[in-house]
Amino acid sequence: MTALFLPFRLQFVLILTIEYMQIVFFAYEKSFYKPQARIMKQIQLRAQTIFRIVLFSLAIWIPRQSTAQLINAASYDHVIRVACVGNSITWGFGIENRDSLSYPAQLGRLLGEKWEVRNFGVSSRTLLSKGDRPYINEQAYADAKAFLPDVVLIKLGTNDTKPRNWEFIADLETDYRSLIQSFQQLDSKPLVILLKAVPAFPERWGISDSLINGELNPRIEKLAKELGLPCIDLHAPMVGRGNLFPDLIHPNAEGAGIMARILFNELTGSE
Repeated sequence: MTALFLPFRLQFVLILTIEYMQIVFFAYEKSFYKPQARIMKQIQLRAQTIFRIVLFSLAIWIPRQSTAQLINAASYDHVIRVACVGNSITWGFGIENRDSLSYPAQLGRLLGEKWEVRNFGVSSRTLLSKGDRPYINEQAYADAKAFLPDVVLIKLGTNDTKPRNWEFIADLETDYRSLIQSFQQLDSKPLVILLKAVPAFPERWGISDSLINGELNPRIEKLAKELGLPCIDLHAPMVGRGNLFPDLIHPNAEGAGIMARILFNELTGSE
């Protein structure tokens, strides 16, 4: 007969579980004979103690799930190039010393020497090609492609919620697909990652969080699923942190640091 080998901790849990069941059965059986209340109390306390031990042991035995990393740095034989494509939030509007404190800059320091992160953000730009200031018309867009990135982080859409741009929102998916494909067709074959827009608190300059959270971000997430691309949520972690958005739209250096940490964790699988 083949022996059944189980991890010691699991064996311990099973033994305690069996003993707990025996105690419960014993108590049920004795209830017909109306034993003294003191005896029943002892049985109840023992059963409760064993049950707590079982739960605690299971919690220890079940392994934690680590965050899946999007990029395995060890598989690259060169410095990993990351292009941050976006608007003024990416550029670092309102942040003193933005060259070192914008979220792309802080992300670069977190990632270390194996990575090169460049900021291709341009203020006020839209994802929509019919928007008032389309990103695809900017030199930064051409520069981002010329960089031949291995990873592209796209954070666009906030300015598209302005009334004058929102009227073209039906083109969002088409324009986003075109932008994504323009990077995927590069010789470097980068992994394109879509970023959900951070909140507005709650509205300014025509930018509305009700549209960001209720319309824009769900469409970005849906598109990412359709294309099989990663989508990182930068909205939910920033909800309730209006103190980090001095002008209600743009994060300060601390807020940008939180964004950088989220991206770092997702890229590397760190916690």
